[in-house]
Amino acid sequence: MILPIYTYGNSVLRKKSEPIDSSYPNIKELVADMYDTMHNAGGVGLAAPQIGQDIQVIVIDFAKVDDKKDPELSKFRIEMLNPQILEMSEEISTEEEGCLSVPGINENVPRSKYIKIKYLDTDFNEHINDFADYRARVIQHEHDHLEGKLFTDKVSPLRRQFIKSKLNNIIKGKTDCKYKIVK
Repeated sequence: MILPIYTYGNSVLRKKSEPIDSSYPNIKELVADMYDTMHNAGGVGLAAPQIGQDIQVIVIDFAKVDDKKDPELSKFRIEMLNPQILEMSEEISTEEEGCLSVPGINENVPRSKYIKIKYLDTDFNEHINDFADYRARVIQHEHDHLEGKLFTDKVSPLRRQFIKSKLNNIIKGKTDCKYKIVK
């Protein structure tokens, strides 16, 4: 089921999300709905707060990513429950990011090139993995949502001032989206 995406200005996006356990009802159905919602909106990652749920769940699917340097990238698909970043490299990469909850705005964001993360899958099995480059970037972006942070928090103060009117327009509902949103 395709769900509406909560946009900039909605309080759920600024709230720290709660961990879940195996008693959480219908987690696999929720994850399937998150994938449907993300694919419908043309995204590569989605965190539960973006659909109004203040729980620690993220989904990522690079099926539509075509990267000549990393042909395996398009096969990357993962669900993470209760993810915890254990390590982040000091080596930083700055690349352009956008967000389904901040439609129409893209900015250069610095992120660690490599991370180590612990998480649960939808069967509540624990995993610890290392991720690099684009995978690490998207995981960090989605993990930020679980902490109540947005990519716009990481841009320079000058750039933040530059996009302020666009952010205010999102809050007012003056944004052009091809997917259902909640302001």
